[in-house]
Amino acid sequence: MRASPAPASRERSLPLAACVLVVTLLLGVFAPVAGSAAEAAEPDLALPVTVLASDFEDGTPQGWTARGGETLAVDGDAARTGAYGLAVTDRSAGWEGPALRVDHILERGVAYTVSLWVRLADGAATDTARLSLERRVDGTTSYHTLGSVTVGPDAWVELTGTHTPTVATEYSALYIETAAGTPSFRIDDVLVTRIPVPPIQRDIPALRDALPEFPIGAAVSPADIHGERAELLARHHSSLTPGNALKWDATQPAEGVFRFTDADPILDFAAERGMAVRGHTLVWHEQTPPWVFTDADGEPMTPTPENKTLLLERLETHIREVVGRYGDRIGTWDVVNEVIDENRPDGMRRSPWYEITGLDYIRTAFRVAHEVAPDARLVINDYNTNVPAKREALYELVALLLEEGVPVHGVGHQTHINIEWPSVAEARAMLERFIPLGVDQEITELDVSVYTAADQVFPVVPAERLEAQARQYRRMFDLFRSYSEHIASVTVWGLADDDTWLDGGPLDRKDAPLLFDERLRAKAAYWAIVDPGWEGGIGPSGGCLVDHLVTDRWPGGFRAEITVLNTGSRTIDGWALGWTMGRGERVDHLWNGTLAHRGPRVTVGDASWNAVIPPRASVSLGYLGSRSGASGNGGPAEPTFFTLDDRACLLLAPEA
Repeated sequence: MRASPAPASRERSLPLAACVLVVTLLLGVFAPVAGSAAEAAEPDLALPVTVLASDFEDGTPQGWTARGGETLAVDGDAARTGAYGLAVTDRSAGWEGPALRVDHILERGVAYTVSLWVRLADGAATDTARLSLERRVDGTTSYHTLGSVTVGPDAWVELTGTHTPTVATEYSALYIETAAGTPSFRIDDVLVTRIPVPPIQRDIPALRDALPEFPIGAAVSPADIHGERAELLARHHSSLTPGNALKWDATQPAEGVFRFTDADPILDFAAERGMAVRGHTLVWHEQTPPWVFTDADGEPMTPTPENKTLLLERLETHIREVVGRYGDRIGTWDVVNEVIDENRPDGMRRSPWYEITGLDYIRTAFRVAHEVAPDARLVINDYNTNVPAKREALYELVALLLEEGVPVHGVGHQTHINIEWPSVAEARAMLERFIPLGVDQEITELDVSVYTAADQVFPVVPAERLEAQARQYRRMFDLFRSYSEHIASVTVWGLADDDTWLDGGPLDRKDAPLLFDERLRAKAAYWAIVDPGWEGGIGPSGGCLVDHLVTDRWPGGFRAEITVLNTGSRTIDGWALGWTMGRGERVDHLWNGTLAHRGPRVTVGDASWNAVIPPRASVSLGYLGSRSGASGNGGPAEPTFFTLDDRACLLLAPEA
């Protein structure tokens, strides 16, 4: 948000020369691209920085220490380059290896790459070397594998990994271990590199303002609430879903041991930014620790009355602890997740939950969640609900639960789709089917893969795939808007293409399923959603640049000036400028225009004498606004979405 100008400069308006200079630069940024790699041609806004290097050339271990009883020695025979490397011998366990404490050099919310070279001692059998991180938070130690590689005695192999610290730690250390045996090995040329995130685009419309029909959310990881990623998240979204931080393995890894190390900061961030939270998920057949399905003797559960009672007791304890911790801070919960298997005669997935308790685990989960959070919306969530057989199985289950009085308030459609599937008709049928039940519907995990077959791999995603992706997003959001009275929210399953669950797999392929690319830049898919006039390409279609500046404020009111620059090649003859006011705000008096509509969505038409705007020319208008319930001189909300003749405009970037 732009800082308020000092009284002496509050009459400042945007000079035409400055507008032309700004738009000249912007036109270069949003020029049509020939391929998906075109954006890479933009100059890097930040360069990687090496924060630690260990080459052992001073003849010392340079801070590396043994984790157990192994021996570390700086040795000329262990060198890959230069005169020295680090030899690791006398190992008696796979976890033994060199460790280096790094909590003093790593910053939260910053991504780091770690690179080192490893080679086994002569005569050793091939093994897997792992780069790992030991972390201690609030007295609890955890271990995380950052990368692994197959290594032998005949050649040096590079071992790499990435890490983004997200919480304050009492102790963090990198270490190298082996997966199978205890061979001696050598390491050399260790680099820890900081990867700065370039500034986000602050001159583009906000998703949350361009989509007023429903809250727009994103699934997040702990890294997304720091730095530029946090700004992207808060600027564009009105809600968030912790992707993994509230699942069972994260919140109760051992019986009776609850941890909220990752979840609490995300909830605090949402509260600070005024964002709603969707809780995901209380019951799922995956990411549930094995102990949950062990009997009183520690053996795997079988379907007995005793085990059913024990499992339901564990479920109730878990829900009361997790849901109770956050109370009304979480307004919606995915209570049960992926319980349908349309290939079964009864349509139910044969998970341990179902095998041991039947439908009672679903009934119990909704009942207990409702008791603990009576005002929360409780959702049953599943994927492929556009497939008729799955849709029908889910419909029958929800209808049964409602008939029994189970408090199911909503159906969640995950909507993991691709550029060709499903069709609009299939997606419409998905929404139509559940309307008779009277429950809310939510799009909970939306992403659009660029792949249409399991054997496809693109080293660089072709431009035509990204264009097709944008058109699929456009079709889906047009549909969602038309059903907005039935859709309570839409959540995209991730913030940007650099962090998506669709990466990897058997072919280790890179997908690009989201609205922002790996550099947090808006993609064609983004413009297809926010710009009513979008017809293709990366960038707005409107040919306009808008500066909105609050020039004065007083208790309950403010004055604002708007400058609109025609950045297109055609003369505009007659115009209508639209934007959304902040909550409780309204336009009371307008000059240099005609107020065509009052309320949160404001439309201003030309004043006849300023109807014509030639290319590279601008018009200025202004208004007096008021804010209901305002008691001080706090500033009004800065609009982040303007349209000119129903086409999206760029915004003059806020001052730093």
